[in-house]
Amino acid sequence: MQTKRMTFSSKWLPYALLAPQVIITLIFFIWPSFQALRQSVYRQGDAFGIRPPTFVWFENFQALFRDDLYLNSLKTTFIFSVGTTVLSMGIALLFAVMVNRMIRSRDSYTTFLVWPYAIAPAIAGVLWWFIFNPTLGILPYILDMVGYDWNHRRNGNDAMIMVIIASAWRQISYNFLFFLAGLQSIPQSLIEAAAIDGANRMKRFWTIVFPLLSPITFFLMVVNIVYAMFDTFGVIHATTEGGPSQATTILVYKVYRDGFVNLNFGSSAAQSVILMGIVIVLTVIQFRYIERRVNY
Repeated sequence: MQTKRMTFSSKWLPYALLAPQVIITLIFFIWPSFQALRQSVYRQGDAFGIRPPTFVWFENFQALFRDDLYLNSLKTTFIFSVGTTVLSMGIALLFAVMVNRMIRSRDSYTTFLVWPYAIAPAIAGVLWWFIFNPTLGILPYILDMVGYDWNHRRNGNDAMIMVIIASAWRQISYNFLFFLAGLQSIPQSLIEAAAIDGANRMKRFWTIVFPLLSPITFFLMVVNIVYAMFDTFGVIHATTEGGPSQATTILVYKVYRDGFVNLNFGSSAAQSVILMGIVIVLTVIQFRYIERRVNY
């Protein structure tokens, strides 16, 4: 088997081409990670710099796992991540299947469904905050007609539902594009053969289409979990600010609150290290064990 190899006129040219990406990675990923690791083993001194930071080994980590608020934040993050991932991927797959069956208007629907991805998370949060606003929003008005008193300012479950919908709504466009591309790459001969054998539409989807989409589904699951844990800060901050009563305080928002609001840098850095470790462990588990069930 022959492999295609690129030949450069100068031996320094490959390094020069890689240099911008390496520099960006060092500045924005490696250096902040190193600073978080170093800060996590220090206790912050006073605000005037008279008392320097104190080296405390792993006391910041031990304090976190004795903190009920932090343990509740772990549970909240798990619920929020699972809810956002399932909702965004489920709706995206449904839309992709429906659009894939269209012939003339497929491109128009694709264009409309991609637009929400261009909206920043904070803007998406503000938009859904208005829709769910108990005083101004349309959805609380509709829910009131069926007997449900919606108020995400007082009810933690309502607040969690709102941030999950706001976070998943923007991510549906991203998932939709991948699912649609995957559906269009499936040979029609396989589906037609199953139809001739008498398989109905649902059976054809679950026995042929969905297994062939498993590589894309697996990839999107990893991307969506990471998105829910890291990239939804703007949604939380614009809608609930972690409330009511810490009901929507996910880990990344607690890192911000403890570090930038309460100025507890040691605890905030320790939380950052744990959050980074959780994502690394999840990614390793997914690629090490779940990938075996994926049919490429």
